[in-house]
Amino acid sequence: MNRNNVESVHKKLIVSCQALPHEPLHSSYIMGRMAVAAKEGGAAGIRANTREDIAEIRKQVDLPVIGIVKRDYPDSSVFITPTMKEVEELVETGTEIIAVDATCRVRPEGKTLDEFYREVRAAWPEQLLMADCSTLEEALHADELGFDFIGTTLVGYTEESRELRIEDNDFELIREILSRVSHRVIAEGNIDTPEKVRRVMDLGVYSVVVGSAITRPQLITRTFVKALEA
Repeated sequence: MNRNNVESVHKKLIVSCQALPHEPLHSSYIMGRMAVAAKEGGAAGIRANTREDIAEIRKQVDLPVIGIVKRDYPDSSVFITPTMKEVEELVETGTEIIAVDATCRVRPEGKTLDEFYREVRAAWPEQLLMADCSTLEEALHADELGFDFIGTTLVGYTEESRELRIEDNDFELIREILSRVSHRVIAEGNIDTPEKVRRVMDLGVYSVVVGSAITRPQLITRTFVKALEA
């Protein structure tokens, strides 16, 4: 892992190149080409799902990667890098940053975030870790635990945050997190316009991740269709 490589995303755009099995662009080859397109457009980093996609992306571009593995377990609603199995898969890819669900929800096998974090740190003490959070309280807790990056990835996507919108009150949640944590903050989750990217960067985040607004053409198409139906 090249920690210096991570510095290249400071104040820059990271593009999330993901397609789930039920989506039309689901293919490691396609995600690799998507990463090439993102780099050509000026992206400084990539966020990607599964070791297969990450391996292909790393063949195609020399950008730092935030890696995740989305996997469902029957005993938990946590699905972003939920267990040590997924972390080990990501470590093997050499991904610069590993992102995990850092919400208050119980993980598979009844494990808490604190227990999981301690296990990961003990096994791979030098690995950079990103906390995917949905509330201020979760961000503060992740900061206390020692995550290298605090992300707003899951704002609005959990039961605890269902009433929240990342842009509410001029990104009040991001501003509050920035004022109270000591680790670097990555804005992610419904940062879906250039104006939002510019605003959160001006507020002081370390970098910004944009996904669906760039790399999910079925969702992009839907916004245009909705405009015609309005």
